[in-house]
Amino acid sequence: MSTISTITGTTADPGAHAGAHPGAEPGAEPGADRRADAVGVPRIGVLAVQGDVREHLAALTALGAEGVTVRRPAEAEAIDGLVIPGGESTVMDKLVRAFDLQEPLRRRIAGGMPAYGSCAGMIMLADRIADARPDQQTLGGLDITVRRNAFGRQVDSFEQDLDYAWSDPSTAGTVHAVFIRAPWVEQAGPGVEVLARVSKGPAAGRIVAVRQGNLMATSFHPEVGADRRIHAEFVSIVREHRLQQSGARQSPEREDTA
Repeated sequence: MSTISTITGTTADPGAHAGAHPGAEPGAEPGADRRADAVGVPRIGVLAVQGDVREHLAALTALGAEGVTVRRPAEAEAIDGLVIPGGESTVMDKLVRAFDLQEPLRRRIAGGMPAYGSCAGMIMLADRIADARPDQQTLGGLDITVRRNAFGRQVDSFEQDLDYAWSDPSTAGTVHAVFIRAPWVEQAGPGVEVLARVSKGPAAGRIVAVRQGNLMATSFHPEVGADRRIHAEFVSIVREHRLQQSGARQSPEREDTA
């Protein structure tokens, strides 16, 4: 089954993903983790049941990660991190359940696997939806309440430069955000870091980017255009998680014996 891009109208081929990458390319984006060699190339999956899959794969590959599609339970077990793209959250939810992906993805996210959601992906990672359909479910993990299509219909799509709380000191500047039938965050729990808010207009002050531990989400689509800084932030999270796991495996606790 091909996946229709909600951004470009192109058809994404779930099989046409990047293979193993030898490492970060020369001139890698600011924020790329320079300790990648210590833990190898991160394998990051893009949920490929519906939505703008191709654009995220391209961004991940440009940053030196191995981007792969995820449509089967076994593929969900073989990744270091997950990107949930924009699309239709209600359709995505139904297909995740139909493909038997809900349980393994929920388990892996709850177990600490890094995940990033853009637009519909933010809804899929939210613990609560303010206007959910009666049968709608999410993967959860983020202690937030989101409202679907909060900014209006497709015709109400807009672009805006936003201040963004970059975690990497070497990264600076505003981010150009593209909102397409986007959600916003109505409530964020105490453990959630707000990364960006709408800066002007009727929705000024609304939360549109968040992070909680290894999970992050944006209402907008950073995969549109050439700015890879938000993807670079997520790749850095995945690499740091891999590094921590590698250290835990290599340094097990030992009992002292007499």
